[in-house]
Amino acid sequence: MIKTLSIKDFIIIDELNLEFDKGFNVITGETGAGKSIMINAIDLAFGARASKELIKTGKNRAIIELVLELDHTFPSEFYETFGIEPLDSELVISREITETGSRSRVNGVLVTQEVIKNLREMLIDIHNQHMTYTYIQPKHHISLLDNYGSQQHLSLLNNYREMYKQYVDVSKKLDEALNKSDMSEQQIEFLKFQINEIESAQINDIEEDKKLDEELGVLSNVEKLKELSYSSYWALYGDDSCILTALGKVKSNISKASEMDVSLAEYESDLINTLESLRELSSNLRNYSEALELDEQRLDEIQQRIDILDKIKRKYGNTLEQVLETYDSMLKDFNSIEFSQDEIENLSRQKSEIYGALLACAETLSQSRKEIASGLSSLIQKELEKLDMPKVQFDINIEKTEINTNGFDCVEFLISTNISEAPKPLAKIASGGEISRVMLAIKTIFANTDNINTIIFDEIDTGISGNACQAVASEISELAKSHQIISITHQPIIAAKSDRHFYVAKTQDETTSVKVYTLDENNKIKAIAMLAAGEVTVDSVKFAKQLIYG
Repeated sequence: MIKTLSIKDFIIIDELNLEFDKGFNVITGETGAGKSIMINAIDLAFGARASKELIKTGKNRAIIELVLELDHTFPSEFYETFGIEPLDSELVISREITETGSRSRVNGVLVTQEVIKNLREMLIDIHNQHMTYTYIQPKHHISLLDNYGSQQHLSLLNNYREMYKQYVDVSKKLDEALNKSDMSEQQIEFLKFQINEIESAQINDIEEDKKLDEELGVLSNVEKLKELSYSSYWALYGDDSCILTALGKVKSNISKASEMDVSLAEYESDLINTLESLRELSSNLRNYSEALELDEQRLDEIQQRIDILDKIKRKYGNTLEQVLETYDSMLKDFNSIEFSQDEIENLSRQKSEIYGALLACAETLSQSRKEIASGLSSLIQKELEKLDMPKVQFDINIEKTEINTNGFDCVEFLISTNISEAPKPLAKIASGGEISRVMLAIKTIFANTDNINTIIFDEIDTGISGNACQAVASEISELAKSHQIISITHQPIIAAKSDRHFYVAKTQDETTSVKVYTLDENNKIKAIAMLAAGEVTVDSVKFAKQLIYG
């Protein structure tokens, strides 16, 4: 569960530190006060996409930190797998957002988003508008159904996917073999020509072109290089006014002075070393200058070789390394052109055998899904009836489609809110309030099968009121007995069920910022009275107390 949330310089929050309860935590506040910012912050800590626009105006970074309390279900091997030091029964996740990007840490160790994704899947379930969209879209329904399946079903699905991968691989090899066996003589001859052309260039060093360019630069500028190097030598060692002569005089003066002040002796030593280095440098410059000669023959050889390599690069790759990669690929294609008919027949036989086994496995998988769908749809319908949808019909439709990575099933959730109408696709029938209750029903059922301890609802009460709201409040309250719930709500009846109540207010001085208050019992009553009536009156306070205490 989440113990604490700390936010600094995030959107319109200056600094915020919250402590959550293990049960039902509710967030209410003024319209537009920024209630969703806290949910967004938790979402970001668990890997949601970050951008520099999330940094508070005038600041250069935003920081979000979560401290979570772990239980016995958290896998101990996680720490060893990702090289993270454990902190007793706690886990600290932080995200820093800057102008140039963001970085995540776990227990102070920099980690990749893969690590954060692993933690998210194990520790937290966030329901927001994006998740609502997920529940509506049929393409996601098959994974929801599979996730409810037993370990035996998931093993069956994994086995099917392994077999499907084999089928795809063999199909690809067969297609390649058939394509290459159909190559025309003209295509084969052209491939031979390309291979021979690259071989004739005799490329043994992928840096050869760069080395030739460097050598060409020297040979093309021999006279200028001789002039510059000899001029440098002359300045160092040429005559009585040269640098070495002047430094020799300095050395002589320092030597005499050190006889009077021994502290100057170290300067004399430094000068001796400097003089030796400069003599060596002047000698090297002279030798370099004298050795430079314009070799017209070598210059021609280099230019011709560069022309050959440039021609090859224009045709087969931007660099010599890419040319050799192209060559390797062509050679591989050429060597595999003469696929024998026996090999093609062997691949065809493998494909047929795997496809037969794949169909059988897909059929078993489909039967398993139908059994799971029967039980799951019944459970969801019962949950929806508890959520003030007494006339609801909920079905999970499974139809056959083309074979793919999930089998040959097309799964879609269907619903009817009127007993006289047949169930139709969820996306076409359900209203916002109905979708929220469908989502809550599914969450409630799945909560009993997974090990996720924290569930976050961003405005679960969208589109509901009256008895439906009472039912949702009771369902969340029941769920909070076994899970930590964090929820934004506008409904007093839902807020009244909370174990901890946070109130969000927007303040505006020179800049806009957000303050979050953890309410005591008396202020909770006032906040719920305000939610119910828009003002705190004797009647609204009385109503709030009835909601809280019954």
